[in-house]
Amino acid sequence: MRLVTLLSGGLDSVVATTAASRDHEIVLALTFDYGQHAGPREITAAQQIAQALDIDHSVIVLPWLGQITHSALVADEGQIPPADSESLDDPQAAAAQAVWVPNRNGIFLNIAAGYCEARDCEGIVCGFNAEEAASFPDNSREFMQVTQECFAYSTQHGLQVISPTVELTKLQIVKLGYEIAAPLHLIWSCYRGAQTHCWSCPSCVRLRRALESSGYWERWQRERVAP
Repeated sequence: MRLVTLLSGGLDSVVATTAASRDHEIVLALTFDYGQHAGPREITAAQQIAQALDIDHSVIVLPWLGQITHSALVADEGQIPPADSESLDDPQAAAAQAVWVPNRNGIFLNIAAGYCEARDCEGIVCGFNAEEAASFPDNSREFMQVTQECFAYSTQHGLQVISPTVELTKLQIVKLGYEIAAPLHLIWSCYRGAQTHCWSCPSCVRLRRALESSGYWERWQRERVAP
């Protein structure tokens, strides 16, 4: 199949994209800039990853999405609450609620669907995962299925929504990434936009927990390339 991929530059999207590229032709990677603090870092990481995987890359700027959200990802960085391993798995935790962006994945998928039709593609790759689906339902297989059903009406030929990581935890995604030689050394998974990962925001804590549990923490640190 010919596919378009949603490439944020983070762990899940790079592993999903790399896995899908083994069996399909990915013709375009899309990264979205809606004014998030980590936007410049994410874009640079996604550009480097797309280049490493030999995929065309485009950045879609959505200033209005940043304007309508109260998410800490866009507001004052000080509003991003610190997280710990226990609170990560609580869908009602303050950290999860603070970083919600209204209909973000729904918007991203529908924009990608337009690019799919324009480029004669048959599906969209997403880096969803089982761990975050507990807090964010737009990371779930159910969300993928209903979105795909909508595409049967909103596109001429229907589109598949594909996520090789949707049933996996972060730990399993890290292991898969190293098994398939995904360019994990290029990722940016922090919610902040500093020079290095903060290791205190929810995304950083999830990444570090997975890297340490999988035994790849020291290797990742050695190979890490800062965007």
